[in-house]
Amino acid sequence: MSLDIETRAFVDTLAAAATKPRHLLTPDEARSAFARISTLLSAGAEVRATVPLEIPVDGGTLRARLFVPAEAPHALLVYFHGGGWVVGGIDEFTPLCREIAAGAGVAVALVEYRKAPEHPFPGPVDDAWQAVRWLAAQQAALLGAELPLLVGGDSAGGNLAIAVTLLARRERTVSIAAQLLVYPVTDCDFDRPSYVAPDNQLLTTRDAMLAYWKHYAPAGSARASSLAAPLREPDLSGLPEAIVVTAEHDVLRDEGEAYALRLEQAGVRVHHLRAQGQMHGFLMMIGVLPGSRDGLRFICDRLRSVTARPAR
Repeated sequence: MSLDIETRAFVDTLAAAATKPRHLLTPDEARSAFARISTLLSAGAEVRATVPLEIPVDGGTLRARLFVPAEAPHALLVYFHGGGWVVGGIDEFTPLCREIAAGAGVAVALVEYRKAPEHPFPGPVDDAWQAVRWLAAQQAALLGAELPLLVGGDSAGGNLAIAVTLLARRERTVSIAAQLLVYPVTDCDFDRPSYVAPDNQLLTTRDAMLAYWKHYAPAGSARASSLAAPLREPDLSGLPEAIVVTAEHDVLRDEGEAYALRLEQAGVRVHHLRAQGQMHGFLMMIGVLPGSRDGLRFICDRLRSVTARPAR
């Protein structure tokens, strides 16, 4: 299926306004360019409360934002935003997390981890893991109850969410009920069919991902770690139930779907959607791309279903 009409028009508009390709931008230039996306997005759904948080971690604090739905929340979802570990923050992803909170009836804690290249691997993983442990310990104070704990994220944020599930399985200090993975980074193989397909070289290209990886984990030894490239983890058994969304026209499509398959083969329950006619990043385009609405409907329905079942 070809890229949908709205997405094609959006991509063409951004391409016409670009001064140079994304992979040639400095980190500061890329951050400024990405931040401008927030001016295009709608505010997202209404929630009962938005609570700013400062999460203590080794070497500093992380900004976070807690979105509490109008209904009594069924769970707490700790969400890590995308941006290739280099760009993005809680401002650009607030509309998306408001939509998830309202649509799924879960509280969402959107965490802004520290970025590469200033904080390369494993820095963002450490931030994510410490944030999840802190939020798990603070649930009663923040929400008045101990709720099922979920982790999630998109793209690089999905990669960090996976790393958290691997650490939780190893450390056994936090119990995670489910994971939400939206076009996650799961490997550093840049020659998969989806990576080299000409139709997939849209806003997030093969060259852009190469640049992000160079900033995040430039050394081969780091890239071999399953906390950076979780598809290389030999054993995926015992991980939380997974909701996985991939996009048809995305360089990361194949590795995201390969990870979903590996989870299923390891006995993990998986709910997978390949969003037809969509590109990488479509889900955050609240009020811009119709495909975002459809993807959110799938995610919110599955989150309600997962949190309605008793924990196994």
